[in-house]
Amino acid sequence: MGKKVVVIGSGFAGLSAACHLAKAGYNVTILEKNEMAGGRARKFEVDGFVFDMGPSWYWMPDVFESFFAAFGKKVSDYYQLERLDPSYSVWFGPSDRMQVPAKMPALEALFEASEPGSVPNLRKFLKEAQYKYEVGMNDFVQKPSHNIMEFADMRVLKSLFRIQMFTSLSNHVRRLFKNEQLIQLLEFPVLFLGATPQNTPALYSLMNYADMSLGTWYPMGGMHKIVEGMVSLATELGVKIELNSEVKAINIQNNVAHSVQTLNGKQFDADIVVGGADYHHIDTQLLEQSERNYSDQYWDKRAMAPSSLLYYIGVNKRLTNLNHHNLFFDEDFNQHAQDIYSNPDWPKKPLFYTSVPSITDPSVAPDGCENLFLLIPVAPGLEDSEAVRDHYYDLIMDRLEQLTGQSIREAVVYKRSYAHSDFVKDYHAFKGNAYGLANTLLQTAFLKPKLKSKKVKNLYYTGQLTVPGPGVPPSLISGEVVAKEIIKNFN
Repeated sequence: MGKKVVVIGSGFAGLSAACHLAKAGYNVTILEKNEMAGGRARKFEVDGFVFDMGPSWYWMPDVFESFFAAFGKKVSDYYQLERLDPSYSVWFGPSDRMQVPAKMPALEALFEASEPGSVPNLRKFLKEAQYKYEVGMNDFVQKPSHNIMEFADMRVLKSLFRIQMFTSLSNHVRRLFKNEQLIQLLEFPVLFLGATPQNTPALYSLMNYADMSLGTWYPMGGMHKIVEGMVSLATELGVKIELNSEVKAINIQNNVAHSVQTLNGKQFDADIVVGGADYHHIDTQLLEQSERNYSDQYWDKRAMAPSSLLYYIGVNKRLTNLNHHNLFFDEDFNQHAQDIYSNPDWPKKPLFYTSVPSITDPSVAPDGCENLFLLIPVAPGLEDSEAVRDHYYDLIMDRLEQLTGQSIREAVVYKRSYAHSDFVKDYHAFKGNAYGLANTLLQTAFLKPKLKSKKVKNLYYTGQLTVPGPGVPPSLISGEVVAKEIIKNFN
């Protein structure tokens, strides 16, 4: 039997690492704190409603295909994908809704109607975004980012300027477009990356290529179907998954981890340990001071991506004027961004997002009912109380009803909120973050927390606080990158 690997956490990165390592002949055990696999992508069911607890956007379908193809499988072996059209809608005010079409001719028509003469600039913008996507996905995200020398070949150095690593997304967009609604549409994907568009490298217009060219998809049955597919694959590869097994300590002697201990008293021998749970928690709570990668001061100086205030809502009637994905930008985008990033506080007039998967997928709500997922991006590290949660529920329900022209609150038959303290309780999330580390220039690639321990020879990290960064596709890639490093070092 191959070397024993213990993976802490069964989020996308942990499952990805486990699958790649098992395929390479390692004996892999995943230790999962919660009652089901998936990390933030868990689900829960109540009264016929099926709620995805975390990720709800399915972008970059090529990354998922590539993951399963590595094992001779296809996405369609595990779940059925539907492309959404419209991809999503953006509300700017009552009767002011922009529906973003899936097909390029219709998208160009939308831009032309909003800003006459803008189509050539849209084509230019998306062509550049495609180049960034292809270079980013091929040359950058697959690198372990141990040091700057990995990026020192001339092709990559030349592309650093072409991919606009040193230009802000805001400047890039505003050079090409003048219409404020189109600008907000193009800046929105970075709202969750952890910085304002003014402080986000224009490299991340690659997200617009993912959005507008590759499309917005949905796995029928919900996002948890991806997790179920990965668990099925992992099990087929021989991975053992221990649920309800929170890790208490990583036991280390002479700078080598030899076992992992759980709160329920079990001990798992290990030749290699992969931390797929919250990096900060593992680094500061499961290791002795002398074994840590980073100091408390280092962690406190990290710029974090947002947390989220979430509501899972069951409604006993069908709703109108909503798409599967809906962005409510009827308040000041810049002010909300300031409330998240510049002066962290509960926002006075937040933007918010509503997903209604039951529009696409009848299986996630009882007949004649609707499944709503409401999300407000908020600064990490805030105190969330029931009073705060109630206040924002009323605030966004008022706006949701007013903007879409219907009563919703009276039809609510199930309601659950979820915020910072829940992220901490369920995932040990640093500062209650939802999305990991911010993708600022000073926290890109080799400037992120390292995927290999500096002190413990056989301890590695994967997931949203290390390379390549936050989001479901990057987490899948993170698991693959760390597995390749382990295979290179231990085979």
